[in-house]
Amino acid sequence: MLFGPRTRFATVCVSLLLSALLYHPSACLAADMEITPFRTINQRPLVQIFGLPAESSATVLPAGRSGFSLTQDVASEYTTRQTQNERIILDGESYRWTLSARYGIGDRFEAGIVIPYVMYGGGFLDGFIVDWHNAFNLPQGGRDSAPKNRLNYSYSKDGIQKLDMSHADSGIGDIALNSGMKLYEASDANFHDNVALRTSLKLPSGASRSLRGSGSTDLALYLCGSMNNFTEWGSLGVFGSAGGMVMTKGDVLPDQQNNLAGFGTLGLGWGPAEWISFKLQLNGHTAFYRNSSLTELSTDSLMLVIGGALKLPGDCLLDIGVSEDVAVATAPDVALHLGLSRRF
Repeated sequence: MLFGPRTRFATVCVSLLLSALLYHPSACLAADMEITPFRTINQRPLVQIFGLPAESSATVLPAGRSGFSLTQDVASEYTTRQTQNERIILDGESYRWTLSARYGIGDRFEAGIVIPYVMYGGGFLDGFIVDWHNAFNLPQGGRDSAPKNRLNYSYSKDGIQKLDMSHADSGIGDIALNSGMKLYEASDANFHDNVALRTSLKLPSGASRSLRGSGSTDLALYLCGSMNNFTEWGSLGVFGSAGGMVMTKGDVLPDQQNNLAGFGTLGLGWGPAEWISFKLQLNGHTAFYRNSSLTELSTDSLMLVIGGALKLPGDCLLDIGVSEDVAVATAPDVALHLGLSRRF
């Protein structure tokens, strides 16, 4: 079922967060705020170590212009599963801060860099999530009976312990270099359409033993598109991306790692005023691991991000979102996303 109990949980969270901001005298006026994608990926520790690109905007910066963004993703996860020869536990919280910079070159190109800082720990959200699920009669999935605020990422197969991380850690993750090429752009007072081709090269700069990196070099190539229409009811936008990624052999479950992966996004939004928009986005990717019967490893992932954006003074844009695993157990139960960006 596409919109299950956790989707309702995410919807309620975002509604509570944004409803107080919606009441504003300009909300009934025509809007010209463009709908842009969330800059976030699947925050599962065994996934975020690879080079999934968070940047899926179809807009390439003009020559001499620069763009900066700082994002924070907080993910709380609890999943455990056991078969005859496999056992996995993913219990903990991850925090990922990402600093991104882009610069326009010539009429059609841009280049950029992405620097993540990753931290793992037992966290503090377990009690809140259990209470929330109890209040709305949502399934706990075993979280309520597990030790609270624990860090335990472990996986064993055929009696061999292949992953075991139970200590907090933090540091620089895998740095990525990216580029974009404008393929098409058309606009006037009523619409703005864009198509761009993007690449991302992720380098093995993070410590793979602490799940801050994969130990692999990943190259992604993907196509991005967006359409924004400005109407008397506000701005209406759709966006999407699709591409593939090739990866060298890494250090995390190397005998089970896939060397090719496909990924994509699809989203839409509405901006009722020039200072606020609401949007939802689907992020999907194929499995990064093989030779496992566990959903957590060898099943394609689909997650939903619900939220919006606020235009702040100084031409800053603040994204606020909550994500959940639409394809259950292929992404963290709950992840919170904040993204602050500005162009110069």
